[in-house]
Amino acid sequence: MLILPPAIPLFDSLQYLEDGNAIVNQHLAEITVNAVSDAGFVYEYAVDWLLEQRHSENNYKTYRSELTSFLHWAYTVEQISLSLVTRRVLSKYLDYCCKPPIELIAYRNVAQFVVDKQVKERVPNPQWRPFLGKKIDGIEQPYQISDKALKTKLAVLSSFYAYLINEEYTERNPAMALMKNGRFKASSQHTISGEDLEDIKSFSDLQWSYVMSAANQLAKQTPEENERILFLVSLMYSCYLRISEVAARPGFSPIMGQFKRDTKTSVWGFYIPRSKGGKKRTVAVSKQLLEALQRYRRFLQLAPLPTPNEKTPLFVRHRAAGRGRDNGLLNANLGIRQLREQIYILIEQAAKLAEADGFKQDANEIRQLTPHSIRHTGISHDINLVGRPLSHVQADAGHDSIDTTSQYLHTSRVERHQSAEHKPLDHLK
Repeated sequence: MLILPPAIPLFDSLQYLEDGNAIVNQHLAEITVNAVSDAGFVYEYAVDWLLEQRHSENNYKTYRSELTSFLHWAYTVEQISLSLVTRRVLSKYLDYCCKPPIELIAYRNVAQFVVDKQVKERVPNPQWRPFLGKKIDGIEQPYQISDKALKTKLAVLSSFYAYLINEEYTERNPAMALMKNGRFKASSQHTISGEDLEDIKSFSDLQWSYVMSAANQLAKQTPEENERILFLVSLMYSCYLRISEVAARPGFSPIMGQFKRDTKTSVWGFYIPRSKGGKKRTVAVSKQLLEALQRYRRFLQLAPLPTPNEKTPLFVRHRAAGRGRDNGLLNANLGIRQLREQIYILIEQAAKLAEADGFKQDANEIRQLTPHSIRHTGISHDINLVGRPLSHVQADAGHDSIDTTSQYLHTSRVERHQSAEHKPLDHLK
C-alpha cells in the first residue's frame, strides 16, 4: 500500500496533467468534504492556469511547485478557501514558508510523481516534500529562505490570483497587495490598468472578426471536422459560457435539450444546470445563435430545433481518435481538454489570417488569448457595442453582483481622447 506524507504533489508533468490522477482526486475530494468546500473547484482553475504555461517548461515547474505549497497550506494547515485569503492571512503563509514543519523539508531533489510498478500507474512520490533544504559536507542545515525567493512566491501567487479574478472566482488579489507595500514591495512592478487588463483578456472587434472568419472558413473547407467548432465558439460567445459549461465531465454531460423554448413567450434560452459554485441559470438565445443551432443540427442530420428534453449530446467526437478512456469511441462526449484543443487550433488559424492581412501585432495578441477570452469578449461586446442593459448581461453571465458586470463597461484611450478633444473651457462662449 502506498503511504503518503502529510503533503502530496498535486500537479503532474505537463504531458500527464490533463489525464488526472486518482490519488490526487481522492485527496481533494476528502478536503472538499471535510475542510474547504470549493477546493476541488479551485483545483480545476489551477490546472487550467498551469496549462497556459505550456510554452515555458521552466515557468510551469516553478508555478506548480508554488501552487502545491500554497494549496497545501490553505487547505490542510489553515483550512481556508482561497476566496477568503486576505493580505493579513497571506502574511501568515509567508511566515509558514520561512519556518516550515521539519517533516515537510527534503534535502534532495526527487520527481513529484513516479510510476507504481504494481498498479502500473503514475502516483505521487512519497519521498517528495514541498520545501528543499541544504546540506553542507553532508550535514543538514537549518532551513532558510531568501527575501528574493519569497518575492518570487508572491509574484506567482499574484499571477494566479489575477487569473482567478478574470475567471470571476474572487475580486481581490492579496499577493498584489503585499507586493505594493512593505518589505516585499516591488519597485519596478508594472501595474496594469483596467483598460490594459481588458485588452489582455478579450479579443478586440477586429480580432474577433478574424476568429469568426477562421471558424467559417474551416467549417466550409472540412465541415465533418469543423462545423462543430463553428457552433461551439458561436455558443460560447453568444451565451458567455465557460468551457466547463459546455464540456463533459463527471456528473455532467451537455445535451441538446438544454436549449429550451418558453411555451408562454416562445423565447428560446440555453439552460446551464451546473456552473461556477454549483449555480444554475438560463441564458437568452439570440436569433443569430438560433440560426447557428439550426445549421449545426442540419449538419448532424437532426431536426432543425431540439425537442423538449432531447438527450442528443451537444458535442461528440465524430471519429475514433484520441487517447485515454474514451479512445476508440466514435460518439464519446468531448471533455474540457478536447474542446480546449479545438479552440486553440481555431485561435491559431485566426492569427494566421490576421497576419496574412498585415495585422502582425493583432496576430501576436490573438495567440496570447485563451478559450475563456471568448466569454469575456461576448460580455464586453454586448455591453459596449450592442448596448444591452447591464442587468440583462448580469443575469445571462451569472454574475453575483452588478459591480462585476460593470467592470466590462469601458472606453478605450482613443474613445476618451475623441470625446475630450472638443470640450470647451467655457460653455457660455
